[in-house]
Amino acid sequence: MTERGTKGKVFFRRLEELFRPRSVAVVGASDDFGKLGYHVMKSLLEGDFGGRVYPVNPRAREIWGLRAYPSVGELPEGVDLAVVAIPAPLVPEVIEACGRKGVKGVVLITAGFREVEDPRGEELHRKVSEIASRWALPIIGPNTFGFVNRTVGVNASFTPEFSLIRPGGIALVSQSGGFCHLSGFMAIEEGVGLSKLVGIGNRLNVDFPEMVRLLAQDPEARVIALYIEGMERPRELVEAAQELRGQKPILAYKAGRSEKGDSASRFHTGALAGDYRIWRGALRQAGILEVQSAEELLDAAKALEALPPLEGPRIAVLSSQAGPGLIAADKVEAEGLRLARFSASTQRRIDELLPPLAMRTNPVDMGPAWYNPRAILGILEAVLEDEATDGVLFLNMFASANLKLATEVRDYLKGRETLSKPVIGCFSAPLGLWEEVQEVDQRKGFVILPTPERAARAMGDLWCWHRVKRRWPKGG
Repeated sequence: MTERGTKGKVFFRRLEELFRPRSVAVVGASDDFGKLGYHVMKSLLEGDFGGRVYPVNPRAREIWGLRAYPSVGELPEGVDLAVVAIPAPLVPEVIEACGRKGVKGVVLITAGFREVEDPRGEELHRKVSEIASRWALPIIGPNTFGFVNRTVGVNASFTPEFSLIRPGGIALVSQSGGFCHLSGFMAIEEGVGLSKLVGIGNRLNVDFPEMVRLLAQDPEARVIALYIEGMERPRELVEAAQELRGQKPILAYKAGRSEKGDSASRFHTGALAGDYRIWRGALRQAGILEVQSAEELLDAAKALEALPPLEGPRIAVLSSQAGPGLIAADKVEAEGLRLARFSASTQRRIDELLPPLAMRTNPVDMGPAWYNPRAILGILEAVLEDEATDGVLFLNMFASANLKLATEVRDYLKGRETLSKPVIGCFSAPLGLWEEVQEVDQRKGFVILPTPERAARAMGDLWCWHRVKRRWPKGG
């Protein structure tokens, strides 16, 4: 039986509304920096949220300059979301009050439920679950940092800095709030665009199957990225992913592979990680592309969201210096790809654009053309037009002789339609230099990654996804 069948249409409609609230109540709101309720208020009020915010605290009349309400029951009608940051023993009463008030969804930041080695935590978890089920009330958490929806400007978390994330087409769902912070800050630093960043925590009634089904219908989520430690219902995740039938990429980073990791997962999230070999098979069966690191999860998602499909394994490596090109060439083969063999006409064009001493076959050393960015772009254009090339790694390390290259690349791409083949670039330069090329990152079928190895690995993930899609008949 699917989760949509067991929970019903009302639950899923409210789950959709939870992520797009027009009004938010903060239960446990505070003016005290040492309280989580302070940081939740800051996230909502100093971010991009344009709706109403209602502080709830029985010991205050005003919080953050807003009228405070003593209880959920005394809130105005029509509150969409409640963010709850109060001691665990008080939670059941508040969840009951949310149900009675008609609140549509809850973010339960509070910890102290089934993840703790105390039977009282398990009992609290059961009690809150029963109340939520009675009211068809979706709850993100408990033991979560919250969520961010950048497409509508909602930062319902205790981390105000997440409002700096660039809006984009990747939805990242994680059991771990710490992983959300790791990947969220990496996304800020590297300019990766996210639509949603969601910490599902201990998954009271919103787990990976529910999130995958929700995001499958979400046009703002063009790629779904998951960080999984353990769960009780892996079969339902497989079913939810299979329903997409390859129409939208799903990536997963699975932790808790070792015996120690399995034990740590039980303590952290209240769920066993399970035998990794079984998990690996389940992910493959579901058509979920597994990655091996936090970096790869973001890199692969970025590439899949912004690039045209990689229709074959033949890759051109173009490098402004020989060393990075050789590194990338090694990684291309390690990723199950192969170096393209240029056609005779393409090779002639490259020979005409490069000085005599350059390495002209794939990988191409474009270093001798440093002083001539247009020659470098001519080589890029030649290999993109070559029917024997399926994708391009375009690697450039700064030197004073190629100062104008980034500007020329930006202008070249801005003046074209979207590239017909994926191009993954690497532009390494001192801080403050070559920044103009970031204007075309994730646009025009072109993305930038920090190293040749990461660029080649992301190209390999594009090829893996192409093979996953081939399993499904056309039209789903």
